[in-house]
Amino acid sequence: MTRYLMAIDQGTTSSRAMIFDDRGEFVEVSQQEFPQHFPESGWVEHDPEDIWRTVIETCREVLEKADLKAEDLAGIGITNQRETTVVWDRETGKPIYNAIVWQDRRAATLCRQLKDDGSETMIHEKTGLLADPYFSATKLRWILDNVDGAQEKAEQGRLAFGTIDTFLLWRLTGGRSHFTDATNASRTLLFNIHEQQWDADLLKLFNVPEVLLPEVLDSADEFGSLEPELLGAPVPVYGMAGDQQAALFGQTCFREGMAKSTYGTGCFLMLNTGDKPLHSSSRLLTTVGYRLNGKVTYALEGSIFIAGAAIQWLRDGVKLIRMARETESLAEQTPANHGVYLVPAFTGLGAPYWDPKARGAIFGLTRDTGIKEIVTAGLQSVCYQTKDLQKAMEKDGVRPVALRVDGGMVENNWVLQFLADVLGATVDRPKLIETTALGAAYLAGLKAGVFDSLETLEGLWQCDRSFTPEMTKETRDRLYEGWVEAVNRLQD
Repeated sequence: MTRYLMAIDQGTTSSRAMIFDDRGEFVEVSQQEFPQHFPESGWVEHDPEDIWRTVIETCREVLEKADLKAEDLAGIGITNQRETTVVWDRETGKPIYNAIVWQDRRAATLCRQLKDDGSETMIHEKTGLLADPYFSATKLRWILDNVDGAQEKAEQGRLAFGTIDTFLLWRLTGGRSHFTDATNASRTLLFNIHEQQWDADLLKLFNVPEVLLPEVLDSADEFGSLEPELLGAPVPVYGMAGDQQAALFGQTCFREGMAKSTYGTGCFLMLNTGDKPLHSSSRLLTTVGYRLNGKVTYALEGSIFIAGAAIQWLRDGVKLIRMARETESLAEQTPANHGVYLVPAFTGLGAPYWDPKARGAIFGLTRDTGIKEIVTAGLQSVCYQTKDLQKAMEKDGVRPVALRVDGGMVENNWVLQFLADVLGATVDRPKLIETTALGAAYLAGLKAGVFDSLETLEGLWQCDRSFTPEMTKETRDRLYEGWVEAVNRLQD
């Protein structure tokens, strides 16, 4: 009898529920977008109730589409937009402020203070992260400072903090489970990745009461069961991981040196470094890749804030295209050396620059420049930013020479060929590109006994197409030099 797993994939612009079977095969999906809120320049918020509503509705809809009942599910895995921060009232379950999204830059001043007083060194040593508005503690500090009575209520134990995984779990279990997993905890600036626990020095630095925080479990663990009335049965939640770590897991990058890059709203290149954290001298992040049975696998990560969001901007912001899929044919009609560089620093620059005040720009415009060149430059910006990360990893002594890619953008063959060209590396696209959701399902399946080992999961990965470099090194270097010059001009 076939066993089924549900993955809740709560992303930056939409919520999805997906069902997989016990061979890791996709069965059905339901997806809903929800509004983005931009109260001020550089601020990004979500209404947590929008997130909750879309999650429950997609879970119900996907069961109906698959002609399954909740009792047919062996377990649920949750994967989520990381760092996005929610604080809610323990008694009512209602958030005290909107969710502050990972892209949000309002804590830039606090981060500058942390750097100026020398605290970033301690932060980096304990967490593998940097003092940047990207991470959860800076957002949490803003909420506690700016919502009336929040700090006092937090100290009294009346409030709960969580990233989106934790908030959803709380709601799904009727407030019985206040947990997160080690991957999400490792993105908060409050979690010691070496000791695998909330760190007293960091809690003191950010003035965060520990009673506010969730308990940290393995990525495949017993997180609690759903309230029966939500889906019709008390389905157990057995898996949890931040979206990029879930993609690493879904791509079965279980061996040291394997790397994946996910192209969604942002772009995230993650390389498995095994059981030892590799501290970067190039301002990359050291993070928890996954934790199973108490054993940690670490990863080195480069984070780009704007990837698919740049194409969304070309479509919705300046209306140069009607649909994202139009970009491929436009790029095919455009020479790679068209001379235009679009630097999509809409919410600052991520790795390896970490410049929260940078803003987007287009360089190289001439009278000959048209829609094709600007759209192609938008696609190329994603590849150039990935090259930035590859260069940074090279400085740290590791170089991903083969890359497994996933996310919505990888359906674009032109992008993947240009990516292989500019990286000088093989780019492998799997048959199933929704590997973030698949990773959450795999984690739940391991705990549920649907899958018996990592080796079993490795055997399920299938390549759809490999892209190998066709561009000369001279051309590659010249194009990339133009990108570096554009970024430098942006920061001047």
